Amino acid sequence: MFNAVEHAYLAPFDGSFKCADAVTCVNDASLDRKALKKKLAGQTEKIHQLQHIMYAHDRYALLLIFQAMDAAGKDSTIRHVLSGVNPAGCQVFSFKQPSSQERDHDYLWRTTKCLPERGRIGIFNRSYYEEVLVARVHPELLNQQKLPYKPDQIWQQRYESIRDFEKHLARNGTVILKFWLHVSRHEQRRRFLSRIDEPEKHWKFSEADIKERAYWHDYMRAYEDVLRETSRAWAPWYAIPADNKPYMRYSVASIIVQTLESLDLHYPRIDEKVRQRFKRLREILVNDD
Repeated sequence: MFNAVEHAYLAPFDGSFKCADAVTCVNDASLDRKALKKKLAGQTEKIHQLQHIMYAHDRYALLLIFQAMDAAGKDSTIRHVLSGVNPAGCQVFSFKQPSSQERDHDYLWRTTKCLPERGRIGIFNRSYYEEVLVARVHPELLNQQKLPYKPDQIWQQRYESIRDFEKHLARNGTVILKFWLHVSRHEQRRRFLSRIDEPEKHWKFSEADIKERAYWHDYMRAYEDVLRETSRAWAPWYAIPADNKPYMRYSVASIIVQTLESLDLHYPRIDEKVRQRFKRLREILVNDD
């Protein structure tokens, strides 16, 4: 199972993804917390090493996009999976309700300016996909954007824009991985209750979360369309089971490792002329006492 993580949760590129087929929990007795924690530690160390090589290689950037329903575990997954990466090589951006300035630009503007440079890992905690998720469930939000749009065309137009945007990034060296942390409605309810019942979690609770929960089925339809329309070879979506947090984190880390390993990253290679120059410089340093 551990070696098949990447393909097990990959949303098809042919538009056939179905939410009903995406699992939220993996029932396997071998997935105990200690074993998963140990395996995760190994993967985070690999991410650290691979990011260091990616920086030296100077050809690629890695963009990780996380989307989920409330209480699915985006923050903790980002924290656990990227914990070992050099802070200088990693950037995290959270995108909440857009500001008035952001609404005066196109919806890709605020995220575009946060894209990672070559050699770095960029993490989007929510992203431009909010504009085909939250705005899809609450179309009244479009009125705030003052757009010259036709209601029967806007969603397909946005999917098309996102596909083109991501393909442009991929062509220019940004490797894109998108994770939908797929939590069940039952597990979300349990986590909300724990936020109410446990004082140390009160800060996590918001009445707005409960209001959004009422639109659960609308969100599932929106997510299904998003994964159908925008999971492509150059920017794949993964529907990660999120009811078991340790397994979720390990799955995300494994996909990142497998993707980075597939890039044939390496430290820059020097030619013979430079090698001889280094040899002469070394002799100078050795004899400089």
